[in-house]
Amino acid sequence: MTFTKTKLALGIATASLTMAGALVSPQAAALTKAERVAEAASNKAEALEYQVQQMSQTLQAMQAELNRVKAEGAGPTTEKVEELDQWMASVKAAPVKEDVKEHAFSVRGGWMHMNDNRGSTAGLAGSGIGDDVLTSSVDKDAFYYGGAIDFNMNNDLFGLMDGVSFGIELGIEYSELGDREDSGLDNVITAATGPGGVTGGVPTNLQKDVTVNMLRVSAAPKLKFMHGSKFRPWLIPVGLDMNIISPPSDAVTVLNTGMQFGTGAEYEIFKGIIAGVDGRYHWTPDDVDGVDTDGFTLGGSVGFKF
Repeated sequence: MTFTKTKLALGIATASLTMAGALVSPQAAALTKAERVAEAASNKAEALEYQVQQMSQTLQAMQAELNRVKAEGAGPTTEKVEELDQWMASVKAAPVKEDVKEHAFSVRGGWMHMNDNRGSTAGLAGSGIGDDVLTSSVDKDAFYYGGAIDFNMNNDLFGLMDGVSFGIELGIEYSELGDREDSGLDNVITAATGPGGVTGGVPTNLQKDVTVNMLRVSAAPKLKFMHGSKFRPWLIPVGLDMNIISPPSDAVTVLNTGMQFGTGAEYEIFKGIIAGVDGRYHWTPDDVDGVDTDGFTLGGSVGFKF
């Protein structure tokens, strides 16, 4: 009886354990599966983190390589390129400068007054006819016209004075004092042969009238003040004159040299067109075998810059 009870108790205990195991096993299985999913997710996160770290290290390496390449490339060539870029930027920013016309061509004319008549002062010995032989004693006043070219050299007087232009003026002028009838040569022949006579085949009354004129060629330094202004006064301290006279002197001389001194002013009335006035004195150290060419001129001019 006792044995039977013992077997029954063991059977009940075994059944109880079996039922308890049946109840616990599904819960344990479910817990194990969740742990596996969590572990897998954790592994994936760790893998992703590792990949991110690898990419970060790769980017840092690439940045370091770029910095090294830039440092190695910053040589003379790069500096020149930067310098050229700066120069181009400055040129683009600078205002456009218009070409300045410094030279000028002008035509001029006006009034001329001689110190003495254009008659000769050399008498013909024994002629008994006075002083005037080949040349003509006409009025002291005359008109003249001509032209000139101004060549500008600099605008600071060789570095001595700012705003003062130095140039060379080359000019040519024709002046006419008048006409005279009955040449002095006619008087000479008449005195030698008698009125209407012929001696040795030389006829009288060879010349009845003559135009008294003169051609003047000049070269002079010219100082122009107030550079950059439309109104510009100027000065010729001293220049060279070459005078060609007609009719010739009693010694058949037609050329003499002298000097000129002048001053004046010009104004740019339109762009590239200038108008001016001037006064000049012309002096020669000696007459041309009796013919005096000293005198002064007053006139105006119109010029064109180039």
